[in-house]
Formats: sequence, C-alpha cells, structure tokens
Amino acid sequence: MSSTPAKFHFDLDLSGGARQTKVMTEARIAQLRDAARAEGYAEGLAEGERTEVARAAAALTAAGQKIASDAAATLRRIDAAERLSRTEALELARAIGMKLAATLVARQPEAELDTLIAECLASLDRAPHLVVRCSPVLADKLRQITEAHMAAAGYAGRLIVMGDPDMPPGDGRIEWADGGLVRNMSAIAAEVDHAIAAYCASTGLPAPNLEPAPAAETENE
Repeated sequence: MSSTPAKFHFDLDLSGGARQTKVMTEARIAQLRDAARAEGYAEGLAEGERTEVARAAAALTAAGQKIASDAAATLRRIDAAERLSRTEALELARAIGMKLAATLVARQPEAELDTLIAECLASLDRAPHLVVRCSPVLADKLRQITEAHMAAAGYAGRLIVMGDPDMPPGDGRIEWADGGLVRNMSAIAAEVDHAIAAYCASTGLPAPNLEPAPAAETENE
C-alpha cells in the first residue's frame, strides 16, 4: 500500500483561453456621464414643470373659489341692503303719511266728519234720529255743519250732538237707528301698520320699525 496521498482533481477545465474584457475609454465614460446628466436634467425639468402646472392650477382654482365666494357674499350684502332700504322707505312713507294726516286733522279736525255726515244724510230720510259723537271742542261746530246738511237733504229727524272727552279731534261716530259710521285715526293707522308688516313678511323684508302715529292737536289748543 502506497503512502503517497492521491491528488484531488477538480472537475474544471482551466485550459481554456482567458475571457476578453471590454475596456471603456475615458471619452466613452464622459459621453455616458453627460448623457445621464442630460437625461436627469430633462426629467427634473419635466417634473418641475408638472409641479408648477399643478401649483398654478391649484392656485387658479383657489382664486376662482375665493372670487365666487366673495361675489356671493357681496350679492348677499347688496340684497340685504336693498331689502333694508325698501323697509326704510316704507317706514319713511308711513311716517310722512301719518304726519300729514295729523297736520290736516289739526288744521281742519271737522273735515272728515263733515264728509261722513253728508254721506249719511243722503240716505237717512226715514231715520227718526241722528247722533253725532265727537271731541267736545268740535261739538258746536259739528252741530252747525250737521244742521246745514239736514236742511240740504230735507232730513226732519232729531239731531243729537254729544261731546265725548275720550275722542281726540278728528275722530267721531255717527249713529242712527239701525247703523252707524266711525272715523278713528288710531284704527286707520293700525290698519296701515298691519298692511305694511304683512307686506314685509310676505316679501322677506326686514320687520319695519313702526312708531306710534302722532296724535292730532287742534291749532287753537
């Protein structure tokens, strides 16, 4: 038995020729490097452009939304101002009307009652009596006015003129057997106020500030 160890043979053929390795020149490397840089720059530029476009679009959208919001708010303010102006115009017209009415009553407190009495006597030829209630300061004057209308209408009934201290000048009540007429400035003012308030409510206008109508005062008071 031999003491020499057996040699281990790898199953590898090392006799083949060496593999050829391609060597890049410095110029080629520089060319590839420049190409990579150019490509990276182009990609970065394109990405930057996309980002700026996105930002511009977002900014434009935000600006458009703000403009729309501001326009809506402005229109709401204009609408509110217009509604308030309409209410204020109604308040002013009412105040002027009430003031004029009070002034006319102060100057001629018997005028409206004079007209009512004339209208009543035109159809009261068979009534047994006629009662006129008015402010005490107008009692004598209205008696004269009523007697003149009675004579013109041929009315032969009994005339009663009563001064009522609770009635302001210009207000009055004319009564006969089966009817009567009332002239009440406060009631008329209340009807006007109700009509104004109803109109404002139906049209969505702000509620009007309706101050009490001025009381009529005769000029000789």
